[in-house]
Amino acid sequence: MTKQIYQLSHDYFDFPDPEFALDQPDGLLAVGGCLSVERIASAYKAGVFPWFSEYEPIMWWSPSERGIIEFEHFHVSRSLKKHLKKHPVKVTINHAFDQVITACREQRLNAEGTWITTKMMQAYCNAHQQGIAHSVEIWHEQQLIAGLYGIMQNGVFCGESMFHHQSNGSKLAMWALVNWLKKHNAHFIDCQLENPYLTSLGAKVIPRTEFLAKLKQAQHYTPTTTMWQPQQLVGIYD
Repeated sequence: MTKQIYQLSHDYFDFPDPEFALDQPDGLLAVGGCLSVERIASAYKAGVFPWFSEYEPIMWWSPSERGIIEFEHFHVSRSLKKHLKKHPVKVTINHAFDQVITACREQRLNAEGTWITTKMMQAYCNAHQQGIAHSVEIWHEQQLIAGLYGIMQNGVFCGESMFHHQSNGSKLAMWALVNWLKKHNAHFIDCQLENPYLTSLGAKVIPRTEFLAKLKQAQHYTPTTTMWQPQQLVGIYD
């Protein structure tokens, strides 16, 4: 099968079959199009996500191997439990989406650069306003110390990025997210790419074909109308 990079138009939002993604660079499926909410929604439903740097064209990916977290495999260390007892936090959802994505961008800019370009920030803020992008926030003494954001429009939470200003903050955000998704009978978390940090929390890698099959099963799921209403999550670590 001959593979090629697909050029997306601005007014047609469907994606090619992810199995047509290139082998090198691994997972590159298409370029172009736009970052409208409709296109982002279509991409995640198809198992595709945008990833590019400033001054690059919009690029859409579906790698041959996908990192996921299945809830029963999420690892909570004893040290994290001890930390939480000594340093209790408040957990909210969708209270500070703009602050979370801004903090994620700034943390990565200070480290090695980021794919969270100004266009990407605006696109995901628009997706948040349309109810498909969500954030989890961790607060200590009225200060936002950690958080994460991602896309959820079926039974899969597609994690995009996280940040922390205090040690263990992002782990607490992931722990809260896992418990919240479990409470609402969601399927799993899509981590997109593997890294040592996520592996330490229980992430594993599966082939694209298996990921797409799991994604298809999860598309019959419909979140409750109250699941992502802005709220404080009391007892989320119980």
